[in-house]
Amino acid sequence: MSTLGPVELEILRNALGAAAAEMDVTVWRTSRSTVVRELLDYSTAIFDRDGYNVAQSARIPQHLNSMSTGLLTVVREHLPLDQWQEGDVVITNDPYCGGQHIPDILAFRPVFVAGTRVAIVGTLCHHLDMGGMAAGSYAATATEIFQEGLRIPPLKLVRGGALNTDLLAMMKQNVRRPDMLWGDLQAQLASLAVGEANIRRLAERVGAEKLVEACARILDGSERAMRAMIGRIPDGRYAFEDFLDDDGITDAPIRVHAAVTVRGEEMEVDLSGCGPQALGPVNATLASSGSAVSYAIMAIADQEIPPNAGCYRPITVIAPEGSIVHARHPAPVANRIAVGHRLATTLLGALHQAVPGRVPAAYYGVSYVCSFQTIGEAGERGVLVEIEVGGTGAHADADGLSAYTYGMHNNSNIPAEMIESELPLTLTGYGLLDGSGGAGRQRGGLGLFREWRIDCPEAVFTANGERFRHAPYGLEGGEPGALGHLWLIRDGARQALGSKVNNLRLKRGDIIRLETSGGGGYGLPQDRPAALQAMDRRLRYVPG
Repeated sequence: MSTLGPVELEILRNALGAAAAEMDVTVWRTSRSTVVRELLDYSTAIFDRDGYNVAQSARIPQHLNSMSTGLLTVVREHLPLDQWQEGDVVITNDPYCGGQHIPDILAFRPVFVAGTRVAIVGTLCHHLDMGGMAAGSYAATATEIFQEGLRIPPLKLVRGGALNTDLLAMMKQNVRRPDMLWGDLQAQLASLAVGEANIRRLAERVGAEKLVEACARILDGSERAMRAMIGRIPDGRYAFEDFLDDDGITDAPIRVHAAVTVRGEEMEVDLSGCGPQALGPVNATLASSGSAVSYAIMAIADQEIPPNAGCYRPITVIAPEGSIVHARHPAPVANRIAVGHRLATTLLGALHQAVPGRVPAAYYGVSYVCSFQTIGEAGERGVLVEIEVGGTGAHADADGLSAYTYGMHNNSNIPAEMIESELPLTLTGYGLLDGSGGAGRQRGGLGLFREWRIDCPEAVFTANGERFRHAPYGLEGGEPGALGHLWLIRDGARQALGSKVNNLRLKRGDIIRLETSGGGGYGLPQDRPAALQAMDRRLRYVPG
């Protein structure tokens, strides 16, 4: 029989959310690298004692929707929970052991009260570099995961409160910026300690049994809310497809297809129509693809649903192993977010058929990853990883937003002053990209441009982009957003680069210019009021 009333349950739900948020702030305030401290490419969450996500911070959807899957993979296939002791911290970055891609290190710490495990706290940070054939561990031409950097199977970085210095030494020996790696790892450890302390206080206040019961009921509550939401969607089968430009090795486009079937209060997402896994690193593991599915379905909810593992119980995902959305080892996965974004927009395109008016046109749909390794006069190395955004799609009743982080990620930008104070690079341009929004009754948002000038003898540049060939779609007659572009400007001459570039050698004075795609329009362009059309042309929001 339940010992928790509805008011006490709601208090505990919010307390767990606050604990995850405090872990979030801890990472932000103590991290070292610009990827974590400025880009905010990290996430924090609270899990029940069995490894199911019950509360999370407001961070990266791609992380949060897969952290529970990652933890469950670790404990079911590699390191069972009965081997976890008080004071342990387990880490992994291996995409085939529960991770996302090699730059992302998952870290988990069990919380014990009076010798009994009551919860697990977790963090995920995108680290500046984990080795491999390209700075930032984003090799655009990798053909197997062994080329992408140091893979860490589920291991105890901390055992019973004691740091595993041998493991740490091995990690630091294999990365380009060991100081940043250790600094961000310390931020993760600090965050886990804060989370553990908060969970202990909760358990001591209400009792361990009540806390465990609350976690179970929170998951059940979200499941009921999700079932009710799905139940309000008309039964039927809704299909849509979109394409990735290429895999960085060949020029062939890659099909991303989703068929969503709604039956009562359950939903099936069939990804069998997606193309086979690629030779290049645009593949995604099933955990990564499942994250995109979770995001898209939560995004169309017509009421607030507390996000946790319970939400996804009514959803079945079908994805054949060996496909672009369920890669088989040892396929490279560094740019797995390319599939994540495209799968999200494909699912939203399908769901638009089920709930018209609720889904926007396609957003830019790519993490524009640009990585630089600078090489100074004395051979000293610096690393910069930037992740840029574009325009969002228009809604039925609103224009899209310009240069706005959206969809599968929730990043910020790195201030120019921060980059220029730490590295021999100068930002020579940064702003909205004229004419990049898709026209429509409601127009899409603008993409952006950003330019980096090399101020040292040499540098190496790698890029993992998308939407250079297949533009973000419009809806209901709206036009697509503009395509992205990448340029090398050398001695005043402009040379077009592909969306994926690996270890391009640069010299002093070279400029790399990125132009990101805009969002798609919604509705027929001629239905837009004449005054707004004139303003769009005057302010160069749309082409022409």
